[in-house]
Amino acid sequence: MEYSSKILEQAVESFSALPGVGKKTALRHVLHLIKQDPKIIEGFIHSLDKLRTELRFCTKCHNISETEVCAICSNPARDHSTICLVQDFRDILAVENTGQFKGIYHVLGGLISPLDGIGPNDLNIQSLVDKVNNATVKEVILALNATMEGETTSFFVFKKLNSFPIVMSAIARGIAVGDELEYTDEVTLARSISNRVPFNDSLKK
Repeated sequence: MEYSSKILEQAVESFSALPGVGKKTALRHVLHLIKQDPKIIEGFIHSLDKLRTELRFCTKCHNISETEVCAICSNPARDHSTICLVQDFRDILAVENTGQFKGIYHVLGGLISPLDGIGPNDLNIQSLVDKVNNATVKEVILALNATMEGETTSFFVFKKLNSFPIVMSAIARGIAVGDELEYTDEVTLARSISNRVPFNDSLKK
């Protein structure tokens, strides 16, 4: 594709680096921005710069945050004895949208996937073990994707925490095998959390 401007071409290249955005879609986005009021573009640039300079990860749960400890972990009204284990922050958004979970979270930052070169040491598993060991945790809910990688990771975490005097549960299988939490409708996800089962029972199915 020939561009009339090098600046335009560079902007298209930047947008097309985003997941699921091809060159044509990137060009549409760029052309849309060009037509906007300069203040809107300045606000867009400012937001991106704040993502780069001010965003951080919660030191307790690894969720995206603006502060050292995220709003969920610092909320005294949450049930800090119940931890919902998720793959990444998008799953937290999905669970929070159900309005059914009042505990706290722990973000793994991925799933065990030998084919992709991701092992247990690449994930936030040890910090979860330390949290269970040092806090008054009563239950850990394994809310990982119903995929091969998700099941493998859930079993690994179960083995790491099995010696602790806590309940290990898994979300109910209202979510089909192969589905990802972030794309699951709120009603199904809410029922899966409310009807969670002991992880040992989920292994038998």
